[in-house]
Amino acid sequence: MPETITMSIGGMSCEHCKKRVEKVLQNLNGVENVSVDLEAKTAQIHFDPAIVSVEKLKEVVIDSGYEVE
Repeated sequence: MPETITMSIGGMSCEHCKKRVEKVLQNLNGVENVSVDLEAKTAQIHFDPAIVSVEKLKEVVIDSGYEVE
């Protein structure tokens, strides 16, 4: 059953940052939809927890050079 989480992400400052975070999350198997709000510095992620964990979602954001708060 799909779930939605909102993750606070630090270090995003421009449209390029937003697109990069969306892309790395969207490329994960089990992620159905990603919506990044640059002003609020959040990412809303719709995913299947049976396929991908919240820890893995955080890991790819951190590996991309951003902070998960």
